[in-house]
Amino acid sequence: MQVAWGLWGWLSLCLAVIFALIAVLVIPSAPRRQKLATWACKMVFVLAGVDVRITGMDNLPTDDCVVVANHASYLDGLLLKGYLPWRFNFVIKGEVRNFAPAHFLFRRSGAKFVERTDVRGSTRDARQIVKAAKSGESLGFFPEGTFEAEPGLMRFRLGAFVAARKGEMPVVPIAIGGSRDMLPAKALLPRRVPLTIEILPAIAPGDNEYTDSRELAEAARQRILSVLDEPDLLDHEAAEDA
Repeated sequence: MQVAWGLWGWLSLCLAVIFALIAVLVIPSAPRRQKLATWACKMVFVLAGVDVRITGMDNLPTDDCVVVANHASYLDGLLLKGYLPWRFNFVIKGEVRNFAPAHFLFRRSGAKFVERTDVRGSTRDARQIVKAAKSGESLGFFPEGTFEAEPGLMRFRLGAFVAARKGEMPVVPIAIGGSRDMLPAKALLPRRVPLTIEILPAIAPGDNEYTDSRELAEAARQRILSVLDEPDLLDHEAAEDA
């Protein structure tokens, strides 16, 4: 039964990707492309019959903001793109540029890219992201930068928080639950488990934690840890160093 559902899950994803590719190819309006991409991402989970529970929508500002979430699976980007308002554009790793169909789909859907290996490219992309934040564009980040098979929350990179402070936008921490169980690292087929999206209170300009990018990152990280059913991997690092 699990195998059959896993195959149906991949088929749901393929159907959504085909629809999204056609939509972003033929529709000239950027907002309409983003809305349809959001709908397509949500349909991946709806068609597969996944139970997705969202709490804390009232914590999401109606104005532009930056959302940051834990990263545990390839499903996380689809999940947030599908269930958050369409205005959020997600920042993803620049390696996607090497795969033309994915790059085209993500770029036309409003995604931003950040290079992680080339210093010059990383600096260029960081400037573009800060520019987008200053212009008031709502952005979504997975500040861990990647995910591992081992459960737990890793260190947060500072890019999301620098962009938020430059754009003077609130930072909204989000805790994703269940995605690591649904599609673990290196797994071929997803498993049917419920998913949760918990939107936590925003950290806004004027709050004590907002005055420094590192403090802002750690404050957001601690808020996610407080509701996440996974360990703090920085505690493991400290124990190993000791």
